[in-house]
Amino acid sequence: MNKIFIYSSIDGQTLKICQKLKGKFDNSQIRNLDNMKEGELKNFDQIIIGAAVRYGDHNKKIYDFIKKNKAILEIKKTVFFSVNATARKEDKNDPLTNPYIQKFLKKTNWKPNKINVFAGRINFPEYGFIDKYIIKLIMWITNGPTDTTKSHEFTNWEMVEEFSKEIESF
Repeated sequence: MNKIFIYSSIDGQTLKICQKLKGKFDNSQIRNLDNMKEGELKNFDQIIIGAAVRYGDHNKKIYDFIKKNKAILEIKKTVFFSVNATARKEDKNDPLTNPYIQKFLKKTNWKPNKINVFAGRINFPEYGFIDKYIIKLIMWITNGPTDTTKSHEFTNWEMVEEFSKEIESF
């Protein structure tokens, strides 16, 4: 089966998750959303889309991409996953309870065949001054880590591996 992994990432964690999901799929490729060309989705049997959240929403480009390609997405086997720091919380790490997944599905009115959510990473050392302190404030409010001298990895790689197996058998 010919698969494509399309990602919209902010700090690279969504790409890392795509790379892990792709794993052993020889007949597949990973592409940045910005490098997708009009009409090329028709060349793939399965379309896996991953998108990161920053400041409460997915990138506007992912919404535009879904809207523009909705007809083809509805006839292909599709997977969507969101990457967000909120998913670090046990009561928000499921597609049914994650507010960003629910918001995304409502806003796009798209029904992927499979949906998942993964906790991301807060990489304070790489952020600029404003992002660093806005994210620190958000983490403080939500009882997350606030040490800006290091990166905080929340991704459960075992969950990613399990989802890879689901995609493989799908």
